[in-house]
Amino acid sequence: MRFLAVCFAALSLGTAAPAQACGAETDCRLGDRHYRIALPESHASGTTMGAVVFAHGYRGSAAKVMRNKSLRRVLSDMGLALIALKSADDDWVIPYAPRHMESDGSEEFRYVEAVLRDAAARFPIDQKRIMAAGFSAGGMMVWNLACTMPGRFAGFAAISGTFWMKPPDHCAKPAASLVHIHGESDPTVPLAGRAILETHQGDVAEALAMYQALGGFRPSGNATANGLTCRSQSNANGDILDFCLHPGGHSFRSDYVKFAWERLQAAGKL
Repeated sequence: MRFLAVCFAALSLGTAAPAQACGAETDCRLGDRHYRIALPESHASGTTMGAVVFAHGYRGSAAKVMRNKSLRRVLSDMGLALIALKSADDDWVIPYAPRHMESDGSEEFRYVEAVLRDAAARFPIDQKRIMAAGFSAGGMMVWNLACTMPGRFAGFAAISGTFWMKPPDHCAKPAASLVHIHGESDPTVPLAGRAILETHQGDVAEALAMYQALGGFRPSGNATANGLTCRSQSNANGDILDFCLHPGGHSFRSDYVKFAWERLQAAGKL
């Protein structure tokens, strides 16, 4: 099974001791890597909380994600923590990405596993209520996480990003729930992809077809909400695969993350 052998071996990053304080304005250190976390303002002491693990776009950072006041407000109002990841390079080191054509993604997957473990050690995160989300290059990271470590998240929200080049030959089973959101006229990450340097952005339709077959998803209806027109599918396990379009371009709205969370919640995954 692609990637799994390297992802869940002994983590070279390790898990930092929860002694040093960190949060929205301060890095949570993991060796030479880090992440940031913002807790909901209304969180009651002694209770656990759900979380959204967010992957930034190209040349983004955990600090920049934390400066998105709208995203932080939306998740805080939902009683959720925001965990902001930071890529190993300017972009995520994942298969077929520019300048990382030979990567199997294991560096990033080990990092995400370490973040999940470290956050659970430092904060009262409910491990059964974590969604992975990301925009643009971060959406590409999310698709790779869904393929590699589906059991570590309750579901996935990929916004304006898919696999580089093509879907992997193999993904971990069972398939998880995934909501893909994209702009109909996106010029930066077109639905059919585009050539960049020595590689090519993937075709969203190919990724969805692969995941549909992997999870045995079947059409379950169409819906319109939050400016999105969605084609929904579900499988015998109650997982969902939503493909949602908006009439804009390469854009992100905090409400998209909320929408995906609520779709997973309605499916009984959160």
